[in-house]
Amino acid sequence: MSISERYRELVAEVNAVLAGFVEAATEAENREIRKIRKAAEGLAELQESVGEIPRIRLEPDLTPVLLKAHNQFDLARLLFEEQGREDLAASLWELEQKIYRLLNDL
Repeated sequence: MSISERYRELVAEVNAVLAGFVEAATEAENREIRKIRKAAEGLAELQESVGEIPRIRLEPDLTPVLLKAHNQFDLARLLFEEQGREDLAASLWELEQKIYRLLNDL
C-alpha cells in the first residue's frame, strides 16, 4: 500500500473515531473532542492532494502535519486517561501508533 493510500486510510479512520467520540462524549470531554477535531481537520487538509505530492516531497510535506496531529491525539489521550476513560485513550493510542508507522516509512 502506498504512502498516499495509507494517509487517506488514516484520515478516514480518524474521522470514524472522532464520530464515535462525539456520540459517546460527555460535556466534560469537550476539550478532548476539540483536540481530536483539530487534528482531524489538519490531516484532512492534505487528504485529496496527497496523491499529487511527488515522492521526494512527501516527507517534508507530511511530517509536520502528522506530528501536529500526533501531539493533539497525545494530549487528548492523556486527558482521557486522567478521567479514567481508558477505552477512549486506547483508541487514540492506536491512531498514534499508525502515525508513527507512517512517519517511519516516510
